Amino acid sequence: MSSLLAHGLGTDPVAPDWPPLTDTEVTDIVGPARVVWRSPRPLSAAAVVERSNRRLFVKRHHTTVRTTEGLAEEHAFLRHLRLRGAPVVEVLDAATRDEWTYEVHSAGVGTDLYRDALSWSPFRSPAHARAAGEALARLHRAAEGFDAPRRQVQPLVASFTVFASDDPEAELERYVEERPQLAKGLADFPWREDTRRALLPLYEELAPHLPGLTPLWTHNDWHASNLLWNEDGSVATALDFGMSDRTTAVHDLATAIERNTVQWLQPGFPVREADAVALLDGYQSVRALSPTESKALPALLPLVHAEFALSELGYFHGVTRSAENTRLAYEYYVGHAEWFAGESGRRLLDLVRRRVPAC
Repeated sequence: MSSLLAHGLGTDPVAPDWPPLTDTEVTDIVGPARVVWRSPRPLSAAAVVERSNRRLFVKRHHTTVRTTEGLAEEHAFLRHLRLRGAPVVEVLDAATRDEWTYEVHSAGVGTDLYRDALSWSPFRSPAHARAAGEALARLHRAAEGFDAPRRQVQPLVASFTVFASDDPEAELERYVEERPQLAKGLADFPWREDTRRALLPLYEELAPHLPGLTPLWTHNDWHASNLLWNEDGSVATALDFGMSDRTTAVHDLATAIERNTVQWLQPGFPVREADAVALLDGYQSVRALSPTESKALPALLPLVHAEFALSELGYFHGVTRSAENTRLAYEYYVGHAEWFAGESGRRLLDLVRRRVPAC
């Protein structure tokens, strides 16, 4: 197990942030069981385990990242979705042992076609992109009526507060102040100046549309490797709601476009335009965007990664203490926004505008 490698912020495998789950500790949590597969995802230790011929999914977090109270927020959302018929995993348990917090879920139905793919790897085909768009729209339908407040302050949550505010500079100051690890991690970067230069001009494009966006609890990490698949190419199960929070439907859709269609790990950041078209068309075949959402989507897309990049930065600086990953997270905070201001980014935004015309 010491040779287990994880996905990092590049294309090369890296040492995991956390030690892998062992048979002994999963037995302590779920009873006699054995690990049959360990996830290469880097931000927690997770595994599929077998107990009495049933497969379960067990995930372990450090208590500085998730407490049982923090998990209860996303677990309540999952229970709401299941009651509304959404294809999500069943929450079975949550427990704390020493410095660790564990959660146990059903393993879900369907095939994990992307389980070894890097997080920002593309769909295998536009057909998969369309199916993912359809499934995301159905999830948003199921999420309606879940009126819990935003999540408590904790690392690795994809929120929408700073650039949903009437005064994003003041809201950013508050956001940083509430997160001491982030504040310390930002100390060596010109974050106020870079925000004014690279992100606030983008916010000005978004601001007129914000009053018309309805709050909604959303997944916030909708990419191919967080989905299980049926043989016909449709989505069987949606996984990993760890970044979920109260944002808006269009924020979640923008995240899906940004995660799946821009190849951030490849030189030049190529765009899978056919996948972007298919994802948008699939989504709108189930849930048509309102005129305000259609106008907001291309304006929000260049900003959608910003708050999660800040959340990652605080995690890398204060929890895993990786100076290199802290630097990369800051580059994502600024660099993703800068890319959308360039030729390739503008072309993607124009494509989105054409596929979601505001009536």
